[in-house]
This record gives sequence, C-alpha cells and structure tokens, in this order.
Amino acid sequence: MRVPSRSPGQQPGSPPSPTAPARRRPSGATSRRVPAPAPDLPAYRAAVAELLVEVGALADAASTRARQVLIDERLREPALAAVLDATPQGLIGARETLLLEMARYQPNDRTSATDLSALVRIYLLSRIDVLWWQDAPTFVTDDQVNGSPELVDLEWLRRRDLLRFRYQEQPATILGRAARGLRRRLRPDATPRTAGLLFRRARREVVALLNDIGREFTAVAPPATPPLWVTSLVRSAEHQYRLRRLGYAAMLPSGHCLGYSADVELAWFERFGAREALAELLLSRQEAGELNLIDEGQAWHLCLAPTARRRLRRAYEAEMGV
Repeated sequence: MRVPSRSPGQQPGSPPSPTAPARRRPSGATSRRVPAPAPDLPAYRAAVAELLVEVGALADAASTRARQVLIDERLREPALAAVLDATPQGLIGARETLLLEMARYQPNDRTSATDLSALVRIYLLSRIDVLWWQDAPTFVTDDQVNGSPELVDLEWLRRRDLLRFRYQEQPATILGRAARGLRRRLRPDATPRTAGLLFRRARREVVALLNDIGREFTAVAPPATPPLWVTSLVRSAEHQYRLRRLGYAAMLPSGHCLGYSADVELAWFERFGAREALAELLLSRQEAGELNLIDEGQAWHLCLAPTARRRLRRAYEAEMGV
C-alpha cells in the first residue's frame, strides 16, 4: 500500500507542481540493482519435510486429485516459492514438472524413489543444486564428459594413492559383468551393491571435497571400517536420460550433469557400525553451507555449494602439487 505524502505543498493524488525543481542524479552516478536476498535454504528444507508428511497421507491412487491440490497450495508458500522461483524453470515450471513426475511414477527395484514421498523429496531438494549452479554448462553427451579438460581421471589419481575414497567402474563387457556377478555371489557384502561409475572422471573441486570427507570419515569411524565409497559422480545428460528409461529417479536438470554432485554409499556402512557417523559428518557440512544433501536410501546425494568452490580448488592444487 502506498503511503500518501504529508508534505504541505502536495495533496495525495495531485500532480507535482510544475515549478518544483527536478531532482537530478549526481554527475557520474549510475543506477544500481539491489541483489535479491538469497533464499532461506533451512526454511526450504523444513517446508519440504512438512510437505512430505502430507504427501505420505495421500499416497493411495484415489487421492490423485487431492495430491495435486496439495502441491498447488504448498509450493506457493513463501519458503518453497522463494527457491523454486529462483531456478531457471521458475515456480510454475517446477510445479508442472513435479506433477508430471508424480503422474508418471512407477515403483521398481532400481529407483531410489521407493514411494511418492521419496520422489517429491528427491525432486524438490535437487532444485537447490539447480539454483546454485544454474549458470554452469551441462555435459550434454558422453563424449563431452570424456573429453572435458575441466575433469580429471580418477584412475590416474588412484594409482598414485591420491584418493581418500573408493569407487568401482561399470563393467564394459559381458565378460566383465559376469565376473562382477560371480564376485557378488561369492562375497555378497564385500562391496556395496551398485552398478559403479560409467565415467571415472570428476571436477577437481569435487575430488578435494570427497578427499576431505574421506579423511574425516576415517578419523571418526570405528576401526576396520572401509574408506568412503562413492557410487556416482559426473554424468552426461545423455546418460541421465538412459537412467530415466531404466526406471531410476534421475532428475533433470541435475547437479550430476554439471559435474558438481556425487552419491556416497551409506547403507553398506551399517554392517560396520559407521553409518550414523558418516550421516552426521555430512549433515554437519550441510549445516555449514558447504553441501546440499538428499537422502536417497542406500546412498546420499551431495552437491557442492558455489561458496566452497574456490577453497576446494586451492585445496586440490595444494594436495596434488599443481
């Protein structure tokens, strides 16, 4: 509401006096856009958690219309709208995409979205990744991932004992897949049950972040606990679409396709009594503003915050001696 002027020379709604001197901007001055305040991410996460309770109460097929009304209403609340409206899709685009994902949802053994609530959680929390890195270029094709100078070869680093985490690659041949299956039958709990990395490449900042987490995890985990295990890193949009066709909850846009996200195993560490220690470690980094986390059940998705990028790039260069 506009507050009327109380100056004696002008009444509300009357035109300004033609004899009033015009205000001039000082010579050389330029108009400055005041940057919009950053969305409140803790409030956003809290609002998502509240929404999930309501989605869970409307999980049956007969509640489809009620779920749509619920999504329409809740996404317009300030805590949620502030984040969604700041993403490239905007609030309306995010709403339409989420409703479409919910309409297409089919539970299966592959997806981390075990129910509709999990699907909503994964989609809405992944929008923080998109908000942070909306100006970063996407790796569209597999060839772009394999040929990018922005990514380093993990195997080269592993062979020089420069990684504080483990991973495994996806078998490239039928013989390799058969050998993987045989090892799992003989030693079913020796490694996490994951397909492995299609691309053994990562951004330098993400390598530094995972090394940091790996060292800290080794320090707090019970004795004989294996090192941090990474199940997914950079992906191309081409591969993300492949995963979607196979039934995985692979959202688009995705921090994986920008190179700033990774998935780390949690469920497997339960048998070593180390799952809670790793979860607390990751949550403390999220509270410090360094990460965005998504609980995807077996693994947790993490995305590096832009504010931590420079520090981690320097850490990588110092650690690798480059």
